[in-house]
Amino acid sequence: MNPKETTELIRKLALLNAVRHNGKAQKGPVIGKVLGEKPELREKAKEIAGIISEVIEEVNSLSLNEQKRIVEERWPEAFVTKKVEEEKRLPPLPNLGKYAQVVTRFSPNPDCVLHLGSARAIVLCYEYTRMYKGKFILRFEDTDPRLKRTVLECYDLIRKDLVWLGCKPNEEYIQSDRISIYYEYAERLLKDGKAYVCTCKPEQFREKSLTCEPCECRDLPPEEHFTRWQHMVEGGYNEGEAVVRIKTDLNHPNPAVRDWPALRVIDAEKYPHPRIGSKYRVWPLYNFACGIDDHLMGVTHIIRGKEHLTNRVRQKYMYKHLGWQYPEAIHYGRLKITGASLSKSEIIRGMREGIYKSWDDPRLATFAALRRRGITPEAIKKLIIDVGPKTSDVVLSWENLYAYNRKILDPEADRYFFVHNPIQLTVKNIPKTFKVKLRLHPDHPERGFREHSIKPEGEDSSAALWVSRNDIDASEVGKMIRLMGLFNIKVERADKYSAEASFISEGYEEARKAGAPLIHWISIGADLPCEVVMSNATVAEGIAESYCKRLKPNDVIQFERFGFVRIDHVNAQLIAYYAHR
Repeated sequence: MNPKETTELIRKLALLNAVRHNGKAQKGPVIGKVLGEKPELREKAKEIAGIISEVIEEVNSLSLNEQKRIVEERWPEAFVTKKVEEEKRLPPLPNLGKYAQVVTRFSPNPDCVLHLGSARAIVLCYEYTRMYKGKFILRFEDTDPRLKRTVLECYDLIRKDLVWLGCKPNEEYIQSDRISIYYEYAERLLKDGKAYVCTCKPEQFREKSLTCEPCECRDLPPEEHFTRWQHMVEGGYNEGEAVVRIKTDLNHPNPAVRDWPALRVIDAEKYPHPRIGSKYRVWPLYNFACGIDDHLMGVTHIIRGKEHLTNRVRQKYMYKHLGWQYPEAIHYGRLKITGASLSKSEIIRGMREGIYKSWDDPRLATFAALRRRGITPEAIKKLIIDVGPKTSDVVLSWENLYAYNRKILDPEADRYFFVHNPIQLTVKNIPKTFKVKLRLHPDHPERGFREHSIKPEGEDSSAALWVSRNDIDASEVGKMIRLMGLFNIKVERADKYSAEASFISEGYEEARKAGAPLIHWISIGADLPCEVVMSNATVAEGIAESYCKRLKPNDVIQFERFGFVRIDHVNAQLIAYYAHR
């Protein structure tokens, strides 16, 4: 194979790799492909690696549009023979034969809006019911008016998030409407001697529990406990003075399981519930209300994090007391996304302290923030389904989510120019009027074009354009630059506020051979002021091309060489939110 053919093969494989990776070819896979197709080159691997580095640098300097255009022209079959990825499916649920219908539930506390950390429970529960034509329940767990205080607006915001995610529930329940039901089962357990009202001080009970001994209250007769219960409900005990406990095995190896607390007194005047006020003084704790509801609502498969393994053990004692069969339980590992805070307490504190102005602040990983940035629900669902319900912990990065989103947006998002940190570039000696047609999408000419006319004026036949100061700073005076889709220029002077250049030639091939960088531009007079709110809440100020005036809020587009953005506002100024590159 002669050197020219080798370089051409490398260029082809680098371009194909770049197109598959959003414009940036990766050296390792290209080397692997070259040596795989031409094993005789292995003896010259070091020399080949050097050529590949040079070609990749050249290929990566091109825009994604230009890369696709070259591949279309030279190797059109590459687009025809793309391998179709097999859609991943969730593993089957256990013990399906025991149940007439699969029923799952998602149970948020409405003290905060939903965020990316909630996605795993939502998507898995919903997708399994969709897979088996079952029922998906939304249950608001709002029975802690003191520590996890309900935020009234969050009920509707959570409903809105689920609809946006494409996981609309079949049924909805609110636990604060079900207090009388919990009282009914508490009284049944007390009367049957399976629960008791404990008035011991917490430290005294803890001491006894750690030594596997019963507290002084445990073995009192059921009648005494029922009297104490009525005293609790009627306001005879203050907060912290009485708690209903479920009887378990006092010798259980895990102290947290031993006679766990089911209901407690909360000062209703000091901590009224935001929905129902001071109507109740006795409120159920998580394991009691959740366990009762899972049975009464017919939940067949509980899908939740493995931090709930101890809760399953606790609840099984209550189920045994009531003569119920415990549902199937699937406990998945922790999901961590590096660089994203998935802590509700941090989000709530940030809102309270004014660090975040709204639930959709772009620094947050809330669904509201992701929606505003242009992250699609389909990308979130694909990510979660691919991770699945595995028990091992999973660490992802934002880039994992962006990769899914990019695959969805890339074929749909139209392309436009945005010049960040703009300065005026005056190009002299332009020989004629240039009329250029830039595709709205490189793969879909049927979508139309953006047409721009560059008309030279004055004695020096010049025209003024907006370009990015960053691009000019990165260029050398006297070196060729390619204005994307337009012509080639040579920068002659540049300072902080403006630059001057002269026309060199029209053809792209000359720029390619010279290794000229490609930069985007906007004709002065065909522009629109634009602000892009970045993911760290900073603002990138610049100029968008005037074709952006026809965009609408919620449109997601790609600013070439900048990234995907969601349009937030269109008027005299364009406001967009940055998604990712």
